[in-house]
Amino acid sequence: MIVKPSILPGTMELLPQEQLIFNKMKDIIRETYELFSFLPIDTPSMEKREILLAKGGGETEKQIYNIENTSTETSLRFDLTVPLARYVSMHEHELKFPFKRYQIDKVYRGERNQKGRYREFYQCDVDIIGDDTLSKFYDAELVKIISIIFKKFGFDKFTIMINNRNIMNGFLRSLGVEDTVAAVRALDKYDKIGRESLEELLLDQGINSDAVKKILALIEFEGTNDETIKYLEGLNIDNEIFLKGLSEMKEVLSNIKLFKVGENNYKFTLKLQRGLDYYTSTVIETTLDDYKELGSVAGGGSYENLTQFYSKRNLPGVGISIGLTRLFFQLSEKNILPKFEKDKKSVLIAPLDIDMAYSIDILNELHALNVHSEVLYSKMKMKKIFDFAETNDFDYIIFIGQEELEKKVLSVRDLANKESLSLSLDELKKLIQ
Repeated sequence: MIVKPSILPGTMELLPQEQLIFNKMKDIIRETYELFSFLPIDTPSMEKREILLAKGGGETEKQIYNIENTSTETSLRFDLTVPLARYVSMHEHELKFPFKRYQIDKVYRGERNQKGRYREFYQCDVDIIGDDTLSKFYDAELVKIISIIFKKFGFDKFTIMINNRNIMNGFLRSLGVEDTVAAVRALDKYDKIGRESLEELLLDQGINSDAVKKILALIEFEGTNDETIKYLEGLNIDNEIFLKGLSEMKEVLSNIKLFKVGENNYKFTLKLQRGLDYYTSTVIETTLDDYKELGSVAGGGSYENLTQFYSKRNLPGVGISIGLTRLFFQLSEKNILPKFEKDKKSVLIAPLDIDMAYSIDILNELHALNVHSEVLYSKMKMKKIFDFAETNDFDYIIFIGQEELEKKVLSVRDLANKESLSLSLDELKKLIQ
């Protein structure tokens, strides 16, 4: 009986040419993280369930995949932040702070099956963990990192939105709102549900209509970074949390200028809230200007104590994450995947009815130069050889027949220029290099 081949919903599988683009994007992210001296870690895909649920069950408990037949209650990780918190807590006496780490790995989440949502997907995380305190220069450094990555992806028009949670939290407190967490979660839905629905949601939370009007006026303010700062200063709000957030925001904006991030590529916007309640200060989210319908393509923020559920030590942090699987899918759907130049030339060696020894000698010589190359060991008709070379993106085909073997020359076809050349091995090496 033949089983029909298929993959599980919510997983991604690519053809080789697509996988090469995916891998290149992953390499760009990794290389950029390493450019800023972040260090790699690799945590297990399985964690003790008590570790993953230390903060409490809720939505997390509904989304994690549990592993049966284990003596210890075990689940697959649903993000890379909780494993980081556990890792730092376990190794806090061996690590040097500030600790800069990156991890690019798959995570597993019981998402409802729908287009563009994945149950297995790559997260590309980078975080800086401090010991008791952490400089706001790191917040600005992350903005620079996002800028570099998306420029390398070939996008010049993107906006890294920035805000500070303390601004809204302090503002809500000044209006007498007690449940600031619920209010911020509601405000994070502004773009999804619209102004009228948001207004109703805030009123249902028991916030009076006058306060709701002031809250909506705040998040709907649009201006330059300097104008937004002046607007907030002009409110004359005497709330310690609000003033702390405003001061931190000024500092981060000043630091971003030092990193020379393009002025059109970042924006202080009060509409950005991010509903995740573990963010306590800076929040970051990135959109592509010409494709805003894609939503956030990178996001993150700062948190006061990463390890509060695993250690008594105060270890604040700030980080960003790029959901590479979802991003790749979205760019592919829009037919705007990055186009990358090949790093190196590649060669296909096609023997024509001769002993393989000479062809393998040529292969060994090319591999010694670190040239991507292979020998066609199976006989093919000429058309199939060219089709094979084109499909696998080779730059040159070397044809070796009896005449080439006797004269120790190579018949080389340059597939880009559609030229045929007769070269010695040394001449071929020079051509490729």
